[in-house]
Amino acid sequence: MKEFPDVIAWSIPAFVLLIVLERVSYLLHRDDDEVGYGGADTATSLAMGLGSIFADLLWKVPIAAAYALLYAFTPLRLAELWWTWPVILLAQDFCYYWSHRGHHVIRILWASHVVHHSSQRFNLSTALRQPWTGLTSWVFYIPLILAGVHPAVVAFCGSVNLLYQFWIHTERIDRMPRWYEAVFNTPSHHRVHHASQGGYLDRNFGGILIVWDRLFGSFAPERERCVYGLTKNVDSYNPVRVAFHEYASIARDLRAAVTWRHRAGHLFRAPGWQPEPGAVRATGPARPAGRTSSAPG
Repeated sequence: MKEFPDVIAWSIPAFVLLIVLERVSYLLHRDDDEVGYGGADTATSLAMGLGSIFADLLWKVPIAAAYALLYAFTPLRLAELWWTWPVILLAQDFCYYWSHRGHHVIRILWASHVVHHSSQRFNLSTALRQPWTGLTSWVFYIPLILAGVHPAVVAFCGSVNLLYQFWIHTERIDRMPRWYEAVFNTPSHHRVHHASQGGYLDRNFGGILIVWDRLFGSFAPERERCVYGLTKNVDSYNPVRVAFHEYASIARDLRAAVTWRHRAGHLFRAPGWQPEPGAVRATGPARPAGRTSSAPG
């Protein structure tokens, strides 16, 4: 059985140190255009991060079993050689782009991912605000397994991708060199992704590379100042509510729906979708605490 280091677990001390250093930087040099840190907000982000570690241990078992079955089924095998690693990392990042995009435009998937966008601040602690229902992503990486990439390699590449994205959750870095901004995901690009206004909604889904967004029409450059959070914010620092509020909203909409078509719409259409007025029961559904958006591109 292949084993690789748990890069996320090994990086936790570095995460904490960098968060502390970023917080100190705000104390020493405040920028009025940056929202900075808030005690309750940071505590919630840390709680969500810790909770996700334990939740992922539960989801790991069925996901690993499914991947192992698929890997045994496929006759293909892709060895981990010096020249295949860049190809595998590139392919994993491509799958991540579609997973990330899918989690923004399909409401039942958004119910998991909305956790990461629930903060109205944008700093390194926001990177740790992770969902507790991570079971929704694994299907997007099935093509890698069927292409002969070992499940442990897929998991390791996913950890590398997540590790890269930690540092781009900051307002302290303005822009990177132009060539870097053209190819890689950066703090500027990711600030747009976390913004909740108009033309910034559902943009810049890339993990390590931003070229996928440029290719598939979902890229937006940072121009106006970003307003972070959701179009309808949770306004709670309770980790349990942050983790499950959109699932509760979906349940209310399903109860109010009068047809199976509408129920399917509440599950699989974009966040914010509602049937035509008069097509629901008199009580009406609660609007989702998320983004009202449609797929870009």
